[in-house]
Amino acid sequence: MSEFTHFSPDGASRMVDVGGKAVTRRTARAEGIVLMQPETLRLVRQRDFAKGDVLEVARVAGIMATKRTADLIPLCHVLPLDRADVQYSFPTENSVRVEVCVSTEAKTGVEMEALTAVSVTCLTIYDMCKSVDRGMEINNIRLLEKTGGRSGHFVRNS
Repeated sequence: MSEFTHFSPDGASRMVDVGGKAVTRRTARAEGIVLMQPETLRLVRQRDFAKGDVLEVARVAGIMATKRTADLIPLCHVLPLDRADVQYSFPTENSVRVEVCVSTEAKTGVEMEALTAVSVTCLTIYDMCKSVDRGMEINNIRLLEKTGGRSGHFVRNS
């Protein structure tokens, strides 16, 4: 395992110096699952909530979150993002799977942007549906894949 890069040799917090790194294509994919009652999911999929279209509001929230990651996560670099894509699938009768893909050409990766977007998308789904289902759960937020940079290609084993 390599050393933690956000600490100096004496243990002080620091922003990693990426000044000497080359600009390369960077991508990251992350996912999360929102578990809810089947009736709640039916309302979501039918776009039948008084607050509006849950999935579209959550999609915009996730995209916006990618752009604010450096404001939320200490020591993250501000990155010029080329793409932030939020997609949904419904693996069971009571779950929404959120997958986010983010890409850039930069000196550092976009894993935190993808993970932040998944988190905020899931939280927005929860917020918009909590009036009918307070027992929802947000699970399995994790990085699925990343490309670019010195550490190369990572793909999570299923």
